[in-house]
Amino acid sequence: MVLDFLWVVAGLVMILLGSDWLVGGASSIARKYGISEFVIGMTIVGIGTSTPELVSSGIAAVGGHGDMALGNVTGSNICNILLILGVTALISPIGFTRTNVRKDLPFAIAVSLFLLVILYNGFGLFGGMPGISRLDALSLLLI
Repeated sequence: MVLDFLWVVAGLVMILLGSDWLVGGASSIARKYGISEFVIGMTIVGIGTSTPELVSSGIAAVGGHGDMALGNVTGSNICNILLILGVTALISPIGFTRTNVRKDLPFAIAVSLFLLVILYNGFGLFGGMPGISRLDALSLLLI
C-alpha cells in the first residue's frame, strides 16, 4: 500500500518535471524563431500539458484497453472545460471576442457532437461495428 502511494507520487513528480521541461524548451525554441507569445501559449503549451494524457492513453490502447484511452480523453476534456474554466471564471470574468463566439465555440461543439456520432455508430445504432475504426480515428486527427 505504501509502495503504491510512493509510485503514484514518483509518477506525478516525473509528469510535472517532464511537462515543465517540454514546455520550457519548446517555448524557448519558438521564441528564437520569432513566434508570437499567443501562438506559443495556444499550441506548444497546449501540447505540453496534454502529453501526459497522450502517453497514458497510448499505453492503454497498446495494452488492449481502448476504453481507458477514451475515458482518459473525455475525462480530461470535461475537467478542462468545466473545472478549470469554471474556477477561472470565479476568479475573474472571462470575456469572449467575436471570433470566440462565431468560430471557436461552434467548432468545439461540432467536434464534440462528431465524437458522439462516432461513439453511437460504434454501439451499432447506425449499423456500425463496436469501437472506433481507423477511419474514425483518421477523421478525428484531420479535424
